[in-house]
Amino acid sequence: MNTHATVTAVTERIRARSAPGRTAYLERLQATAARTRGADRMGCANVAHAFAAMPSNDKFKVVAERAPNIGIVNAYNDMLSAHQPLQHYPDLVKDEVRRFGATAQVAGGVPAMCDGVTQGLPGMELSLFSRDVIAMATAVALTHDMFDGALMLGVCDKIVPGLLIGALHFGHLPTVFVPAGPMPSGLSNNAKAKVREQAAQGLVGRAELLQAESAAYHSAGTCTFYGTANSNQMLLEAMGLHVPGTAFVAPGGALRDELTREAARTVLGHGGTIGGNTAAFKCPPIGQLVDERAIVNAMVALLATGGSTNHLIHWVAVARAAGIVIDWDDFAALSEVVPLLSRVYPNGSADVNQFQAAGGTGFVIHELLDAGLMHEDVLTVRAGGIRDYTHEPLLQDGALAWAAPGPSKDEAIVRSATAPFSATGGLKLLQGNLGRSVIKVSSVPDDRHVIEAPARIFESQEALQKAFSAGELERDLVCVVRWQGPQANGMPELHKLTPPLAVLQGKGFKVALVTDGRMSGASGKVPAAIHLSPEAAAGGPLAKLRDGDIVRLDAPAGTLQALVPQAEWDARTPDTMPEALRVANGLGLGRDLFAGMRRNAAAAEEGATTWL
Repeated sequence: MNTHATVTAVTERIRARSAPGRTAYLERLQATAARTRGADRMGCANVAHAFAAMPSNDKFKVVAERAPNIGIVNAYNDMLSAHQPLQHYPDLVKDEVRRFGATAQVAGGVPAMCDGVTQGLPGMELSLFSRDVIAMATAVALTHDMFDGALMLGVCDKIVPGLLIGALHFGHLPTVFVPAGPMPSGLSNNAKAKVREQAAQGLVGRAELLQAESAAYHSAGTCTFYGTANSNQMLLEAMGLHVPGTAFVAPGGALRDELTREAARTVLGHGGTIGGNTAAFKCPPIGQLVDERAIVNAMVALLATGGSTNHLIHWVAVARAAGIVIDWDDFAALSEVVPLLSRVYPNGSADVNQFQAAGGTGFVIHELLDAGLMHEDVLTVRAGGIRDYTHEPLLQDGALAWAAPGPSKDEAIVRSATAPFSATGGLKLLQGNLGRSVIKVSSVPDDRHVIEAPARIFESQEALQKAFSAGELERDLVCVVRWQGPQANGMPELHKLTPPLAVLQGKGFKVALVTDGRMSGASGKVPAAIHLSPEAAAGGPLAKLRDGDIVRLDAPAGTLQALVPQAEWDARTPDTMPEALRVANGLGLGRDLFAGMRRNAAAAEEGATTWL
């Protein structure tokens, strides 16, 4: 199958745009890879420190037998349900690599916070920047420089992008990502959303709301809606950085344990094969694997599944870590030709367990490859290339095997590329005199794709919630929440706004949200122009907007415009962020430690990076 012309064109313009940075990156990678292995290159004291706590047998293997030593970077903690299963993965990995004469060490741990815990609270203002902290912690772990390969253990929102950015700064190492899988289905996401809307209206109390939330989030594993965490897993499959089909296999049990062992075998080059390919295979360095084609494959998979808009920030940063420059125009161009193949909450009623049962990642990748919408000529961590990722893992007589997905098992959840839910990916770039932003329309009713209404300006999400509770928003309006960008307060997610806005929309009002903050993959059915750049705190045009200005959000046309006479608009002086708000954003609960990151943060479209 020939690659689609638009996919080819976007890839080529990314390659041309990235050529200087990518060339320099690969030259650094090759120079690093050409060095003598760590245990031979370093001084005796260095080596002794590195292996002091190792069992004697392992020391002998590394030093005398020159065996491979695998570094494990672990995001384990038992606050995050998705990461709690990672506690015992290092033991499985060490046991498995010893079977092949190799060794493994936990090189380091990285912080991992739960956005679900911090939603609407001060801790959420650290969330986006935690990605770069995780990248730096990954670098600290790997900078001991004693490793021949790496395994990245992590799942959730900022953790996977952070691990990936950190790993790409050690791009000379073969690296495999190891997830933990979703929790069993509990209270449906639709039922949970309904209770939240009832709580926003005061129809149910805290006890009922807590009961519903606890029934939705109830055990170890990833949350079951298709937000940023589960989008991470889809993108890693599409980039060939997992053992094929690993993303949505439940934690615990023999299959999950065997997949973890297979990750260890894969990084050593001893992974099993699919389709009878028995050729010798060496897992490639991650910096070589993650090229322009792999990045485009991830972007396509995101669009085809209606994934999290957070990745319009994160994957820009990931690409930059590999010397590659992408922007929102690239996402928008791909969205015009990539069909929507899945409906998973919030873009549908199914959860990721039902998505997996209907065909999951293997089905989606198979359809995209056959439609010419993904690059097939890419490196992956497996000998069979990206076609291996069209298969689903299972156990046969205690051994791993893979099966082709076949047709969709539920066309309400996944569909073929020839009969998609939508001909386009549901992501739109919006441009106008308010700047550049994005909107995810795949879950927004068709009659809400264009909203024109007076603006109501809020300086915080708490102010909007207060106005809603006071009954001040019972009309058509565009709610504008500013001072929410990376430089202002770390760009927190604003999910607490979804229930009140959904209530207003449910009452028949035409409402929309415009913000320089984030909403991510759980933004739902209310039209939301998010990630507005440049942000208000950096002097962006959102700071010129006034209460009562008519704002037009037109997703089909790709515009976001304040309908203010040009002369008046040009004459306006942008508001400045209230000093009291700026001071409050920077103090307490650790936020003052991140002042440097806020000052140095790039714009959302540049990945909100703090390290460039």
